[in-house]
Amino acid sequence: MDYCVDNRVMKIIKSLQIIAESRLYWLVHIIGGVALLATALVSQYVFEEYPCVVCIQIRLWISLLVLVSIGGLILRKMLLMNSVMQLGVVIASIGFVERSYLLLGTEKGFIFGDCGFSLGLPAWFAIDQWVPWAYQVEAACGYTPEIIFGITMAEALIVISVGLSVVSVVFAFALLAGLVKRA
Repeated sequence: MDYCVDNRVMKIIKSLQIIAESRLYWLVHIIGGVALLATALVSQYVFEEYPCVVCIQIRLWISLLVLVSIGGLILRKMLLMNSVMQLGVVIASIGFVERSYLLLGTEKGFIFGDCGFSLGLPAWFAIDQWVPWAYQVEAACGYTPEIIFGITMAEALIVISVGLSVVSVVFAFALLAGLVKRA
């Protein structure tokens, strides 16, 4: 009985490793991240829903996700580098969850914090000055726009970020299991 369970688990892990090495896996991350960034920019420039500091921080985490995913796409056939890129996705997704939770908490009133107009980034990483059209804070925190059916942007972001985190952790474990098996 134990052999059957172990065999099934190993088949699942192997399937996850094959998916993580696929071009489609990394393209989904890239396209998903770009779609989220595009949605934020449409919301900002078409619907005039200006971003707060937490919104911009979320954009930064999503931008990191896209950059790491581009690396994952390029390095996907090398198990060690694929695993490193997958860990990068885990880190970016955890940052995305934390900022989304803060945004939701601020909107719903269960988190109270000081939300100014400074991103709090070091001077050597002044992305809000380099790319102000995408990363400049323009509003105070407090609410996010309704997207559809009464669902706000903050509510949608927490669902998306948690889903991404769960998926990325599962794939990271599968890739790390492959590294351990080869060692």
